[in-house]
Amino acid sequence: MKLQGNELQIQGLVVCIDRDNIDTDQIIPTEYLKSIKKFGFEDYLFDGWRYLDDGKLGVTKEQRQINTDFILNNAPYDQASILLTRDNFGCGSSREHAVWALRDFGIKIVIASSFGDIFYNNCFKNGVLPIKLSKDQIEELFSQTQDTSNEITVSLDAKKLTTARVEYSFEVEDNLLERIIYGLDDVDITLQDKDVIREFEDSRMKSKPWIYAND
Repeated sequence: MKLQGNELQIQGLVVCIDRDNIDTDQIIPTEYLKSIKKFGFEDYLFDGWRYLDDGKLGVTKEQRQINTDFILNNAPYDQASILLTRDNFGCGSSREHAVWALRDFGIKIVIASSFGDIFYNNCFKNGVLPIKLSKDQIEELFSQTQDTSNEITVSLDAKKLTTARVEYSFEVEDNLLERIIYGLDDVDITLQDKDVIREFEDSRMKSKPWIYAND
């Protein structure tokens, strides 16, 4: 992210994956869910498409047979920070690892016409901004990025997406957007009310002391 003027902006190279219904198993397969760490999943993103062999947890991309036909394995798209795709992205199971893999690869924004509901909410918890646009707008962006415009700028304050040719507004709830702007997770959100929580606990301890008898 970078601050330009009075607007917080994300600007980056776009990579296009022209498919509907990309599910969370395609984003990161089941065999990588054994790890409960929240980081270190970049080598497993789109595993079935990026590699020609079967992988396993702990094996890095340098040890794999690379599929050179897949766009993320080719420069400059291996440095992309914005993913443009189609309808129903992130459908399927609720694995949060799917967002972790995107984030760890360097994807900051996913643009689609619709998302799986659980995936959509998991994005905000992990610093990835999901942007919903109409199918016509998605089609126009695909046309542009396959032509000359390979960068997109997103203004978080104004809720606008800009290319060399078009500017689109997008909708996102303010409380969700604040998670992206300030890097907040569920714990951070809860701790914003720590004084209220402490007052409640103090009051309950006085009114119902038997609850704390074994503490």
